[in-house]
Amino acid sequence: MSHDPIDIQLKFDGVSYTGWATPADKYHEDGWPKSFHVVLNETFFGNVSRDNDQWLVDEQRPDGMADVVGKAIAAAFKPQPSRP
Repeated sequence: MSHDPIDIQLKFDGVSYTGWATPADKYHEDGWPKSFHVVLNETFFGNVSRDNDQWLVDEQRPDGMADVVGKAIAAAFKPQPSRP
């Protein structure tokens, strides 16, 4: 069972972005999805994942943008620790 997409908004390098992040079907024990499928300004941004306190993206993106996107996701997503 997957989560519904969450709406996100952010600003990076003077540009405003709106979009959504769809959690993956697989979760870590702490309730966080292993990754999020992210769309910004109606364009696929990439699959964003968390490695400790660092956010990573599987597409070539400007330095620092994955962290800004990750922080927007973290502000909007509510982990569910009891997920199977």
